[in-house]
Amino acid sequence: MASGGLDRRQFLVTLGTVAAVGVTTATTQPATARAAAGTRAYLGCYTSDGAGGRGIAAATVDSATGRLVVDEVVEVADPSFLAISPDGGRLYAVNEGSGPGSVTAVDLRSSRVLNSVAVQGNGPTHLCVAPDGRAVLTANYGSGSVSVVALSGDGRLGGVTDVVRHSGTGPDPERQEGPHAHQVLFDPSGRWFLAVDLGADAIYVYRLAEGKLNQRARVAMTPGSGPRHLRFHPDGQRVYVANELGSTVTVCRWRADTGELVAGQSIPADMRGGGPRNYPSAPVVSRDGRFLYLANRGRDAIATFAILGDMLIPLASTPCGGVFPRDLTLDPSGRRLYAANQKSNAVTWLTIDPITGLPQGVAGALEIGTPTTVLFA
Repeated sequence: MASGGLDRRQFLVTLGTVAAVGVTTATTQPATARAAAGTRAYLGCYTSDGAGGRGIAAATVDSATGRLVVDEVVEVADPSFLAISPDGGRLYAVNEGSGPGSVTAVDLRSSRVLNSVAVQGNGPTHLCVAPDGRAVLTANYGSGSVSVVALSGDGRLGGVTDVVRHSGTGPDPERQEGPHAHQVLFDPSGRWFLAVDLGADAIYVYRLAEGKLNQRARVAMTPGSGPRHLRFHPDGQRVYVANELGSTVTVCRWRADTGELVAGQSIPADMRGGGPRNYPSAPVVSRDGRFLYLANRGRDAIATFAILGDMLIPLASTPCGGVFPRDLTLDPSGRRLYAANQKSNAVTWLTIDPITGLPQGVAGALEIGTPTTVLFA
């Protein structure tokens, strides 16, 4: 059950503690945090270099079984990550490629591409939409930069209003010869903008004002850790950072009033040891804030951790049912985890036990070319 983590006795004791903590936590969650199951999902798939994907696949979701059925494809080049507008009417995709990158806007009502614009950066891997819906921001891995792209009232992409290039290197000569921005996102308050840089071993904190980024802080992470993605706890006070190169996860404290991020506990992303090198990709926090899930590429598994205050306790490692899970996503109900398995051409889903929080094995799979991300809307 809990391979590589706690023994059975410790495991059961921990679950009892987590359940007790969870009762208190769950009662404080707003009704919006317990959303009903979604009916649509959008899957980004690599298209270049014989990858096999066709772009953005739109799928219906069976709320009873979690089954995905693709009913439409919007042909967009290398949409490695997706984001949706605040009003839910538009979808935005970074077009990663291997050189100068771009971002594309899609109208979800008509499934029509609105337009694409260059982001003035190379290899964009991630993006987000500003809370006010007036800009899209991209993380440009190849050039180690962040771009701000204006949005018009109808959701079309305008011009680039700012490009900020990071600086710094790390001890890994192949992956950290320079900065490599890998993720961009706003904090839950919407006041601050964070950029995670794998090459510089740093997380940048910015304010966005009038289309420009103003740096608040540069938070150094463990040298060689290679931070890839982070996720906020529902309480907005804690952050979990997946470190791709160090195969660890770091717990950080976050202060929305000051924009201060402080790193704390770091533990292995997978407790089993040995085997092929592991590359953590996507941290996900359960809706009630009791558990952290982490996709482990190399292990091809999902690690589950109990969240106890500022600490993580490893519980289990569950096979994801595919190879190289690039992205991990909870459905809106919080009852299922979806893994985009890039190298086995499949999206799989696992049902979560509501008491223990553990994924219960693969419940289904959708065969699709080179999936990179799953987004519910």
